[in-house]
Amino acid sequence: MKFTQERKEKIIHYLLQKIDIEDREFIKKTAENFSISLATVYRYLKELQIKKIISNDGSGEYKLVDRGKIKSYVLTDNLEEDIVYEDVMREFINEFSNNIRKIWQYSFSEMFNNAIDHSESENIFVHVRQNYLYTEVVIMDEGVGIFNKICNYFNYSKIEDAITELFKGKLTTDPERHSGEGIFFTSRIMDKFVLWSDNKIFTHDYDYDRLFDVEKVEKINKYQGTYLVMRLSNYSKKEIIEVFDKYSSVEGGFTVTSIPIKNMFDNAYPVSRSQAKRLYNRLDSFEEVILDFEGVESIGQGFAHELFVVFQREHPEVKIEIKNENEEVKKMIHHVCCGTSKKEIPTTSI
Repeated sequence: MKFTQERKEKIIHYLLQKIDIEDREFIKKTAENFSISLATVYRYLKELQIKKIISNDGSGEYKLVDRGKIKSYVLTDNLEEDIVYEDVMREFINEFSNNIRKIWQYSFSEMFNNAIDHSESENIFVHVRQNYLYTEVVIMDEGVGIFNKICNYFNYSKIEDAITELFKGKLTTDPERHSGEGIFFTSRIMDKFVLWSDNKIFTHDYDYDRLFDVEKVEKINKYQGTYLVMRLSNYSKKEIIEVFDKYSSVEGGFTVTSIPIKNMFDNAYPVSRSQAKRLYNRLDSFEEVILDFEGVESIGQGFAHELFVVFQREHPEVKIEIKNENEEVKKMIHHVCCGTSKKEIPTTSI
């Protein structure tokens, strides 16, 4: 088989991904997956070491080589997110394609501005880490904590309620200066987006635990304030305008929201009407709601009836679409919708 430069780059990218997730059989798997010899794989590994893309401590353990930067900023009246962005991010992304630069400029600016305006912290810390595959940014503060801030402002009884509302978007404790869109759109444009605060997590990822070892998670859980992680591939083809268009009307309004049901509840089995009521709170401010049932094994009858019958009868103007539902979830939804008009049964997206 002809070894074009494109094929070689695919092999190298595969190699590095396997090294990054610490797959112990990555050499064998690479050879088998691309029908190449072990000698060729080892030659590529040697080239990557020479280029300082990976390292080997002599024990046979390969690791991606990181470079990074850590900065701290005192929260003052003249601290501005665009200045911080230039100070801490420019050197890491300046050579990237335009789409990646736009994503980072938007995401970093939105999240750092949130820390300035909402954290009530004296200091804000930024840690940038980059390797051949991806760039990761951590923004930390020592303030009141994002979930506590939302709970206190809206008088929610539990932190889980604040996390539930964050998934929907259009949520802000400062409506005069913020639209409540920053976290919503940033969490969807990033490959990985994780918010830690008060021992609770907001993320769309089902495998976020693979990002961090147990020791690091325990350390973060003791942290006072808010701890945010954003990660994006250095080769991403995403366009930020495509993400905005996905959740916006023709006129440009934020009219569509998408909610991962599993992440919204402590378990994968929402059963009660009260859970459904928390879920559909404020959903009438959207024209379309996409409910993602990925990883949800089943739902209770009360939950399904309250959401798909009661809410839909009260708000027929809101279109509900479901996706990634298994047969059990689908049967329960159709069961509670029996006797209602066909248009009240949510659209299924396969």
